[in-house]
Amino acid sequence: MAVDATRITADELLAMPDDSMRRELVRGELRVMMAPGFRHGRVAARIGGLLLTHADATDCGVTVAAETGFLLARDPDTVRAPDAAFIAKDRADAVGDTVKYWPGAPDLAVEVVSPDDSFHEVEEKALAWLAAGTIAVLVLDPAKQTGTIYRGDGAARVHTGEDTLDLSDAVPGFSAALAALFT
Repeated sequence: MAVDATRITADELLAMPDDSMRRELVRGELRVMMAPGFRHGRVAARIGGLLLTHADATDCGVTVAAETGFLLARDPDTVRAPDAAFIAKDRADAVGDTVKYWPGAPDLAVEVVSPDDSFHEVEEKALAWLAAGTIAVLVLDPAKQTGTIYRGDGAARVHTGEDTLDLSDAVPGFSAALAALFT
């Protein structure tokens, strides 16, 4: 991941051209990442699809796809983009539709580990989501076929095999079989 030493704002990030590079802004520093691979995209789509189906069926909130920007801090600006996210209905209704970045953190952020991601980078991102107000962060690792749920109380639990991921504290009534996310 390349880091540009020049500080920029969220508005400048939003105005950048679409050139298939993934960009985030961390305390005003631009972070550029390569587009993720096929396996990463498939796992992100599966969890995103399950979240969308659940949110639509229960009318409990809004699900957004990969690379949706969340403005987590100002001056210097931080804009992060999870692989999938959920925002509770009351919070989504209070903000309404926006063409810019969502102002704040989602209730659930999902990160899918890419082959070139380090543990430190993934954990740093999970902890940043929690510090910004996210209730739960789900980190899915396709290579290890694990799902780690980080919560604001400092707990992090690794799930494997036939475990069920209970994310109902962040998404009312939502749980999913871990193995289904990797098939």
